[in-house]
Amino acid sequence: MHRLIILILVIVLLGGGYLYYSNHKESVENQLMQTVQKIDTQTNSLTPTNSTENPKSNTDRVTVIAQHLDTPWSLAFMPDGSILVSERKGSIKKVSKDGTVSLVGNIACNEMGEGGLLGIALQPGFDPDNQDKNDIYVYCTIKTSGTKSVNQVDRYDYPELGGYQLVVNNIPGSSNHDGGRIKFGPDGYLYIGTGDAENPSQAQDTNSLAGKILRVNPYSTNEPAPGNPFNNLVYSYGHRNVQGLTWDKDGQLWATEHGPSGLQSCCDEVNKIELGKNYGWPTIQDTQTKEGMLTPMKSSGKDTWAPSGMAYLNGALYFAGLRGQALYKVTLQGNSITDFKTYLKGEYGRLRDVVVGPDGMLYLTTSNQDGRGTPKEGDDKIIRVYPEKL
Repeated sequence: MHRLIILILVIVLLGGGYLYYSNHKESVENQLMQTVQKIDTQTNSLTPTNSTENPKSNTDRVTVIAQHLDTPWSLAFMPDGSILVSERKGSIKKVSKDGTVSLVGNIACNEMGEGGLLGIALQPGFDPDNQDKNDIYVYCTIKTSGTKSVNQVDRYDYPELGGYQLVVNNIPGSSNHDGGRIKFGPDGYLYIGTGDAENPSQAQDTNSLAGKILRVNPYSTNEPAPGNPFNNLVYSYGHRNVQGLTWDKDGQLWATEHGPSGLQSCCDEVNKIELGKNYGWPTIQDTQTKEGMLTPMKSSGKDTWAPSGMAYLNGALYFAGLRGQALYKVTLQGNSITDFKTYLKGEYGRLRDVVVGPDGMLYLTTSNQDGRGTPKEGDDKIIRVYPEKL
């Protein structure tokens, strides 16, 4: 009997141990499974740190890279990534990659109204260490007598600002509507945007340099580029005040142009520029049509952009707005416009120029000290914009 009781106790103990082991094993297995799943989930959520990671992924949407400038008008990138910037008062400054601003030199321009030292461009293949490749070009307002002025394009050696040569002179000037954008085209010739100098009829006169886009030989004086349609410097006409020029991936030239100002402020334009064509000012504007004249590809209508510098990037035109105080994006499909968007509205005040940097970013200048803006702390500035984060 005693042996029977001991046998029963052994059986009970063995059974209980088995049940405990089974339950404990299941719990351990569940815990192991949960741990494995947790590790797997965490592993899948990690961002790879290899070379396929986007190097721009930590770039801020907008970064101020230079400030305390005086009405910067135009930007031009140097081969080392530094920037030359023209200030309307006549100064050319250099902004290093670390944001250090230094004076290159001063040019005797007359800052009056919208005039002064405006556009700046570097010759194709620019090399500051090669005397044959270190030319910079500037668009400059010169006072003639009283309140009268003219504009001209000059060439200088960098960095001494020596070796002066006149490229184009006697572009009609005024306190307003002086144009001023200069850029080299894919063909190697220099393109110049001018204004009507507050005399609208000049825009329709193909013998006048006012209200035009000019195309010139950059290594001579007042010499047309081959193939110009009127046997002079004029490439296109019927413009009011051209302040933006750029080319798309197909080599098509685009321009921004100011519409009427004052109480009738409206009808700013984005134009696709064709050789010898008439863009209508002052005869037509906005969506109006007339035989022999082209309407804009995009008009602001009753809104006002006061468009200035323009750049092309990844299928879109980006242009700066002065009165509009915004960065505008025009999406292209071939030669058609498919979308229009507005960014940075009112965030940085008046915007003057926009260029694409070697890093694929957009670089803009503010223009809040030009007499028409409200300067903010640090103005004027150069800001870098990450287009993919707009």
